[in-house]
Amino acid sequence: MPAPVAAGRGHKRLLDIAASGVAIVLSSPLLAAVALTIKLSDGGPVLFRHRRVGLGGRTFDCLKFRTMNVDAELRLKEHLLADPLAAEEWETTRKLKKDPRLTAIGSSLRRTSIDELPQLINVLRGDMSLVGPRPVVAEELAHYGRNAAHYLSVRPGLTGAWQVSGRNDVSYAERVRLDTEYCTTWSLAKDLQIMLLTIPALFSGRGSY
Repeated sequence: MPAPVAAGRGHKRLLDIAASGVAIVLSSPLLAAVALTIKLSDGGPVLFRHRRVGLGGRTFDCLKFRTMNVDAELRLKEHLLADPLAAEEWETTRKLKKDPRLTAIGSSLRRTSIDELPQLINVLRGDMSLVGPRPVVAEELAHYGRNAAHYLSVRPGLTGAWQVSGRNDVSYAERVRLDTEYCTTWSLAKDLQIMLLTIPALFSGRGSY
């Protein structure tokens, strides 16, 4: 007989496959409309692929609709050199409330989290889960310290405790605490609770930038 946690994880994966498959089908008109709008806006790529760390340390390409200008890295470098406060904000949180890289449509996609819908594909193919810690780049694991093992024990999530607790308004230390608590007290009931809380969190727009 498998341990209860192991059995539960299997049920979690079945839920991921079923729910992400249905969500992709139902949202396909929206996905197509957003993709077309991005392409027509500047002719650049529709999707942005960023290398993230997943279950067991395996890396994968995390998918998003592109929200940044094609010369985003140059814009960021110039902005941080010109604005010491922005440079400090970036060093601390890896985020900017006023991000010079964003396109006009990108700001709206970020605010509504529509930019993250392509991650349903990541969920379907097993890179991610519907619920879990926010996917991180390899360098960010240093912020987790001894708790990095907890992060690596699960698939990162499309939504999670961080997203329903204020997102970017939450400090990184608090984010690590939330992720660690999720990993060590996981249950299917908790996943369902977070999914339900995600809906009002998206409408509130708190911490979305």
